[in-house]
Amino acid sequence: MSDSKKVDEYLLKKAHPLDREIQLVRSIIMDVDPKIEETIKWSSPTFMYKGNMASFFMNAKKHVSLMFHKGALINDDSGLLEGDGKEGRVAKFSSVEDIEDKKEALTNVVKEWMRMQDE
Repeated sequence: MSDSKKVDEYLLKKAHPLDREIQLVRSIIMDVDPKIEETIKWSSPTFMYKGNMASFFMNAKKHVSLMFHKGALINDDSGLLEGDGKEGRVAKFSSVEDIEDKKEALTNVVKEWMRMQDE
């Protein structure tokens, strides 16, 4: 079974109240580049490109929470990434409309991660 199928099955079983929003974020990230992979890691859907890029925080119920593991290193002029931790940063999405509003910023953050990993 492919890792994307494992993510599909995981999300189906999880029956998260924001599944539609999670699927939209997932689609946006996977559409950035075909070299991006996804799997289940740390009991969560995780995106990878030459390392662990980002994981959903599945316990959040009022918004979609996507943690960029090394988000502190990503140049994000949009303000999408929140937090002041040593390494991680979080992108939060409250609705489909919020995701659509932040789509360009999310795409740019993913592209920046890939650029950094390619250097």
